[in-house]
Amino acid sequence: MSQDLSTDSNANSPSLPAISLIGVVGAGQMGNGIVQVAASFGFDVLMMDVSGASLEKGLATIASSCDRLIKKTTMNEAEKSALLGRIKTTQEIAGLKDCDIVIEAATENVDLKLKIFKELDAAVKASALLVSNTSSISITKIAAATKRPEKVAGMHFMNPVPLMKLVEGIRGLQTSDETFKAIKALAEKMDKVFVESVKDMPGFIVNRILMPMINEAVYTLHEGIASVESIDSAMKLGTNQPMGPLTLADFIGLDTCLAIMNVLHEGLGDSKYRPCPLLVKYVEAGWMGRKSGRGFYSYNQK
Repeated sequence: MSQDLSTDSNANSPSLPAISLIGVVGAGQMGNGIVQVAASFGFDVLMMDVSGASLEKGLATIASSCDRLIKKTTMNEAEKSALLGRIKTTQEIAGLKDCDIVIEAATENVDLKLKIFKELDAAVKASALLVSNTSSISITKIAAATKRPEKVAGMHFMNPVPLMKLVEGIRGLQTSDETFKAIKALAEKMDKVFVESVKDMPGFIVNRILMPMINEAVYTLHEGIASVESIDSAMKLGTNQPMGPLTLADFIGLDTCLAIMNVLHEGLGDSKYRPCPLLVKYVEAGWMGRKSGRGFYSYNQK
């Protein structure tokens, strides 16, 4: 049975748009995580990706995640079957036409996101909300690419989505109160903690703080101050972080870290946000972290 937020008590408004069918653009790590969480809370979900192979991999990832939950006895086979049954796929933007909300979770590239939102605006019903999972790009700019800017907002989920509780809510200059209340209600319906980024500034909250820290860790390596292992051990043991900044960078993806640093540098115009040259070189080498098998650490690819 699908959820309907139009009468949800968390919405605090009887006029909030009904959300029953959720579209997600992108079947990668973030996209399939959002799909899994939405489906686990009873929403019907349509996962869109231009690549059929990516859709198959996304579904397989969700199934594997469910299997891990079954082993932990926090899910049973019937619940897994029901969850997977709520997920459909499409390789066409037009396939999302009946969605009540579409969450874009594509690569952190401003030109790509603007293209996607223009296409979504033309394809999806006029009443639908269009939301970006961007971790740093201006929601105001994304909204301006559509003819419904008041229905555009940001919902920045954290990775891995099924485990991380936070969702950053970002309001563009044009975002209506009704839209923002609706995405807050949706996040809370999925048992997430919704934190508002009051201003639509590059990096929002988390990455405005996190990415410069990671960048400084790369500079510390680049300048020969300490080894990869020493930097990570010092930050873990000295600041009680669960993983070191270079391990975290590998987990996030060095290309994503670089893209966010570029957004901060260009958007804020301050040299303190200049990406470390070593980070640039690693990305140029194709050393993206875990997903490529090599970053600041080497990973065995099976």
